[in-house]
This record gives sequence, C-alpha cells and structure tokens, in this order.
Amino acid sequence: MVVEPQSLESLSAEQLRSALLSMLQAAAAKDQELAFKQTLIDKLTQENALLKRMKFAAQSERFNPEQKSLLEDEIEADLAAVASEIDALAQTQAPATPEKRQAKRMPLPAHLPRREVHHEPASTTCACGCQMKRVGEDVAEKLDYVPGVFSVERHIRGKWACARCETIQQAPVEAHVIDKGIPTTGLLAQVLVGKYADHL
Repeated sequence: MVVEPQSLESLSAEQLRSALLSMLQAAAAKDQELAFKQTLIDKLTQENALLKRMKFAAQSERFNPEQKSLLEDEIEADLAAVASEIDALAQTQAPATPEKRQAKRMPLPAHLPRREVHHEPASTTCACGCQMKRVGEDVAEKLDYVPGVFSVERHIRGKWACARCETIQQAPVEAHVIDKGIPTTGLLAQVLVGKYADHL
C-alpha cells in the first residue's frame, strides 16, 4: 500500500496502522537483504585478500630481514674459521710439487690377433744427400672388427734421423675418424649397422 504524505491527514486510524505495518515489513525485508549483501561482501573481501596473499605475499620459506642478517653473520664467522684452518694446515704441510697426471687408456687385450701396418717415409735419403738412420718408432694400436672377429691393427711409424744435419723424418699420421680414438672404420661401421639397421 503506497501512501502519499499529503493524504496522511485524511486517513483513518485503521488505515494508518496498516500503512505503518506494511512499511515496517518492507523495512525489515530491506534490512535483511542489506545484511545478506553485507555478509556476501565481507566473504568476497576475505577471499580476495587470501588470494592476493597467496599470489603476491612473501612465501613462508623466505627469511625475514632479521633472520637473513643473523645467517649472514654466522656464515661470515664460519668462513673466517675455515680460512684460518686452511692457513694453519698450509703452514704445517710442505708445499708439494703438483704432478701433472695424464689419463692413460688401458691397453688392448693381448689375446686379440694383431696385424702390423708399417708407415715409412717415401725416401730415407736426407736433403743434404746422406743416408738417414732409423732411430726409433711410434706404435699406435687400433681396434678393428671383421665380421665375427676382433683384431688389433698396430700402426708402426719409423723415425729416421740424419747424423749430418740432425733432422728427423717420419711418415705423417693418417687422419682418424675419431681424434685420439682407437676404433677403425670397420669397427665403427659394425657399431652403426648394429645400432641402426640390425635391430630392425
């Protein structure tokens, strides 16, 4: 029931009571709706704050600045103690000469058959005209594979020296498939065929 302010004087007491009652009921309904909306707003605000904290706030694993400064102090003290121990040990021990250790490859098994391949210079006559003498040789062993049999190729490169002009001549090393490696082309071919063709 909608009541105009000018018509209040013309209304009877019963009509005024019913108008007031309807107005109180409408106000109560609006208060209830307002309370519901305020509760919803509070809930959404709390959820929003929680999500912001989860996304943007400092993680629980991180240190606060006071903890960080305490840790830095302890680390500096530990580093100073370690440095003093190292100095004390360095003074008590005699300085050892560092030995350069070179990694050594294990020799190929002795039971494998060996085939010697000799590499000699084309001429053993020096540029000065005298005959060169053999003074040694370099031996390199390579692992070879012929279907069903592993073997060792011994590449022997003789060293020839001239006594008059003191020069050394030697056959050049042939190019290898793998630098400083011991497999021959036959072994590498077998590995490639076994890996990429035979398994199919």
